[in-house]
Amino acid sequence: MSRYNLTLLTDLYELTMMQGYYENNTNETVVFDVFYRNNPSGGAYAIAAGLDQIIDYIKNLRFEAEDIEYLRSTGIFQESFLAYLADFSFSGDIYAIPEGTVVFPKEPLLKVIAPIMEAQLVETAILNIINHQSLIATKASRVVYAAGGGVMEFGLRRAQGPDAGTYGARAAVIAGCVGTSNVLAGKLFNIPIKGTHAHSWIMSFKTELEAFRNYARLYPDNCLLLVDTYDTLKSGVPHAIQVFTEMKEAGLPKPSVYGIRLDSGDLAYLSKKARKMLDAAGFTDAVISASSDLDEYLIESLRSQGAQITSWGVGTNLITSKDCPAFGGVYKLAAVQGPDGKFIPKIKVSENIEKVTDPGNKTIFRIYDKETGKIRGDLIALADETYDSQQSLIIFDPIATWKRTYLEGGSYTIRELLVPIFMGGQCVYTSPCVMDIQTYCQKELNTLWDESRRLANPQTVYVDLSRPLWELKNQLLDNIHNFKDKK
Repeated sequence: MSRYNLTLLTDLYELTMMQGYYENNTNETVVFDVFYRNNPSGGAYAIAAGLDQIIDYIKNLRFEAEDIEYLRSTGIFQESFLAYLADFSFSGDIYAIPEGTVVFPKEPLLKVIAPIMEAQLVETAILNIINHQSLIATKASRVVYAAGGGVMEFGLRRAQGPDAGTYGARAAVIAGCVGTSNVLAGKLFNIPIKGTHAHSWIMSFKTELEAFRNYARLYPDNCLLLVDTYDTLKSGVPHAIQVFTEMKEAGLPKPSVYGIRLDSGDLAYLSKKARKMLDAAGFTDAVISASSDLDEYLIESLRSQGAQITSWGVGTNLITSKDCPAFGGVYKLAAVQGPDGKFIPKIKVSENIEKVTDPGNKTIFRIYDKETGKIRGDLIALADETYDSQQSLIIFDPIATWKRTYLEGGSYTIRELLVPIFMGGQCVYTSPCVMDIQTYCQKELNTLWDESRRLANPQTVYVDLSRPLWELKNQLLDNIHNFKDKK
C-alpha cells in the first residue's frame, strides 16, 4: 500500500488507441471531463474523494523496463510505439474539485487538458480511484448523518480487497467517521484507529467475568466490553458493571473511554435496558456502542425508537456501499484544440437525454445564499466566463428552461470549484492531511439545506448551465440534426 507505480492499471483499449494516435501522428491537445450522472443511494449529493491518490498516480506515471517487456510480449504493439512509451511522462494540466467537497451530477469533478495520447492513458486509473473513494465517502456521510456522529468504520474484513479496505477507510474518515479499525490505514494516512475485542476473547477464558477483568487490566483507559457473547442482560452487562465497580473501588483513574458494545439482538431494546442498568450503578457516562450489520436506514430507525446508543460501528454496508456498489463516474471528451490554439467543442449525442454531454472547456461556479451560507445552485460555465456577485443573475434549468431563479446582486456569493492540480506536468497542489479534509468536508456538508440531506426523497440541488454554454450546446445539437436532415 506504499506509493507505487500504477501505469499499467489501465484498460487495454487505452493503449491500443494510443498506438493508433501514434501511428497516425495525431496528438493534439484535448479536454476530458470526469463526472457522474446520478447520486449514490438515492441521495441529493456526493462527496469528492480520491484526489491525493490521483496526484500520486500521475507523479509516478512512467513505463518501467519490465512494463515495456510485458507489452512487447503481447504481440500487440509496434517497436516504435514501445520506444515512445519508454520515454513517456505526463505533460498536461489537471484541474479538480478538492477532496471533501459536496458535488452533484453532471459537473466535472476533474478535468484533464493534455495531448490526447496522455489524456487517453490516464482515463481508467482516474475513474477507478475517483469512483471508489467518492462512493465510500458519500456512503459514510449518510451513515454519519443518520447517527448524528460517533461512527467508527470497521469493514476491512468485508471489503473487496486490501486497497478497497484501506482507501475506503480513508474516504470514510474524510466524510466524518471518527476512526477506523484498519491499522494500515491509520499508519498511511495518520487517522485514528479504534477497536475493542472479539467474542473469541471472551470464549478463550473460563468465564466472561475473567475475560472482562483481564481486558480492563490491560486497557484501563479505553475499556469497551463486548457483552453479548452469552446473555447480554443477565450476564454481559452485570459483569461489565462489576468490572467497572472494581476499577472504581481500586482507585484507578477514571477511564477516558469505557462502556459496553452490543453486537446482536434487538439493539433498541437492549440498549435501553443496558442504559438503565448502567445508570443505576452510577455509570451514567458509560458508552453504549453498537454494531451488527448497520447502515444509515437501520441507524435512523434505531434512533427513532429511542435507542440509547452513543457510538456506532459500521462495517460491511459502509465499506462496500452495499445498496449502491458503483459510483458511475465517466470520462468524456469535451474539446479538441485547433491549429489556432482555440478549443473546438465536442459533444456526445444520445437518445438518452442524460447521456448527452456538455461541450467545451468548462468550469463550475457554486452559488450560495449570502444570508444563510447554504447552496442555491451550481453553474457549469465555459472556462473563460466570469461572474460578479454584485450583479443580478438568472439561472435556469437546462432542460426545463422555464424553471428559473432570479438572484439579486448582493444577495449571493459565488466561488469557482475547480482548482489547478498539475500544470505543464508539474504538480502545483498540496493535499491537506486527512483530518483537515474531514474538517473541510463537515463545513461543506453544512452548506446543504436540511431538505437535501434527508435519506428518503431529498430535495435536488440545482445544477444549471450558463447561458453561453447552453447556447453552445444547443447550437452543436442543431448542427448535428441539420447534417442528418441533409443526408
